[in-house]
Amino acid sequence: MNLRQPNANEAIGTTNRSRNVVPMSGLCTRCVDGCKGSCEVWLSSFRGREVLYPGPFGEMTAGADKDYPIDFSHLNIQGYAVGAKGLPEGVEANSDSAVFSAVDTETEYGWDIKVPMRVPIFTGALGSTEIARANWEHFAIGAAIAGITLVCGENVCGVDPELVLDNKGKVKESPEMDRRINTYKKFHDGYGEILVQLNVEDTRLGTAEYVSSKHNLETIELKWGQGAKCIGGEIKVKTLSRATELKNRGYVVLPDPTLPEVQKAFEDGALKEFERHSRLGFVTREGFLEEVDRLRDIGFKRITLKTGAYSAVELAMALRYSAEAKIDLLTIDGAPGGTGMSPWPMMNEWGIPTFYIEALTYQFAERLRERGIRVPDLAIAGGFADEANAFKALAMGSPYVKAICMGRALMIPGMTGKNIAKWLESGDIPKTVAKYGSSVPEIFVYYEDLKEKYHDRIDEIPLGAIGIYSYAQKFRTGMQQIMAGSRNFNLKTVSRSDLMALTEEAEKVSGIPYVMEAYRDAAEAILDS
Repeated sequence: MNLRQPNANEAIGTTNRSRNVVPMSGLCTRCVDGCKGSCEVWLSSFRGREVLYPGPFGEMTAGADKDYPIDFSHLNIQGYAVGAKGLPEGVEANSDSAVFSAVDTETEYGWDIKVPMRVPIFTGALGSTEIARANWEHFAIGAAIAGITLVCGENVCGVDPELVLDNKGKVKESPEMDRRINTYKKFHDGYGEILVQLNVEDTRLGTAEYVSSKHNLETIELKWGQGAKCIGGEIKVKTLSRATELKNRGYVVLPDPTLPEVQKAFEDGALKEFERHSRLGFVTREGFLEEVDRLRDIGFKRITLKTGAYSAVELAMALRYSAEAKIDLLTIDGAPGGTGMSPWPMMNEWGIPTFYIEALTYQFAERLRERGIRVPDLAIAGGFADEANAFKALAMGSPYVKAICMGRALMIPGMTGKNIAKWLESGDIPKTVAKYGSSVPEIFVYYEDLKEKYHDRIDEIPLGAIGIYSYAQKFRTGMQQIMAGSRNFNLKTVSRSDLMALTEEAEKVSGIPYVMEAYRDAAEAILDS
């Protein structure tokens, strides 16, 4: 079985001329001299490194499409005809009390000081990419009114065009970071939180000190990596002056905008954009524990950690060091991940896929537990978009996994709502939307609910935010139905026994019982009674 055909993909604007393609290389079986394109090798012949990245930058998100041997579709959810676990204390389980709308989907995370969320999902890191910046109002307010955590990603201060540094090279003013935090806080009502992520450059710039002193943020997140790539964060910039500015702020900018030949290529029009890259980190136990202590000394009440699809060694480091440091939430991001900008070959070909890395996570967490070491609250990320797979990941990682981190799936509703607003204003409403109506109250099924809650403030809520709220309500209802079917009326009662493996390979990797063996002993006991 070939898991991925390289050399042509819509994400990078390439395609094969021939209907017949060599499976491993992705080259056409018959490559013709004079071909007008446009496979990856053909386009690379004159556009070079540009072909590494999905595009156009700032107008899309991309998700890798390698078809791994095992994923969450290889698990199914158990359903039962009896029982009702997790009902409120004193409530008798019967057909009147055990209705799916009574299911509690709230979760919480934190070592000592807990953060509640209305549904067990939160955003991926929305950092310095253009698509995060341009849609921030929709994403931030949407997360706030949905009652979930919002992660403000790395490099926001560092790429702020209006950034002001003090005489020590530290952040003095960052209007963009201020906007990010204040937008979320405007509608925050006690569920979820906004946390800011730190990488190497953020630490050097003093981002943590800035958001603590000016905004009194309670949580900061350290970043080791992500699922989409095993190098630092990246964006593209379109002007020579901007590229030079970012290089002067300490970033790696490629091609180097200070070189005369690069400047000439840009003037000629051949070079159309520059890449800004973050540096690789170097993790040590001592350095990590010292940094956690430093951040707590600054005043942060909670410290979280985001790590990527690294090897089993780094996963063990993340779990063990986080336990020692009493980290409040450890998010583990499996491959292939989604992105605003990551190298397409790397997205598809690096890292431990989500299903496998969660299986390892559970095994490692159990080992710590057996040693009497408390495991920090965990979140799993990497390719989730619906409540069924989210339930599977929560159950597979039970009792350690408290939430699912979603990247693109929580961005899409924000962009959809924003675009509906544009279409309504222009009068050019697509048929796919117009069949539901021609006004906001007609199109958005939860508009009146939000209007009842927020009254005159409803006009401050952009339609992209209503889009995210609407998605969260669909997710919540779907999760309630799945949980009720598995007789779990509270997320705390969801367990690995609520799953079955559909293939023996999935059983071997995950430890979830094969469908023909799950509950077999209990079933045979009934037959023999």
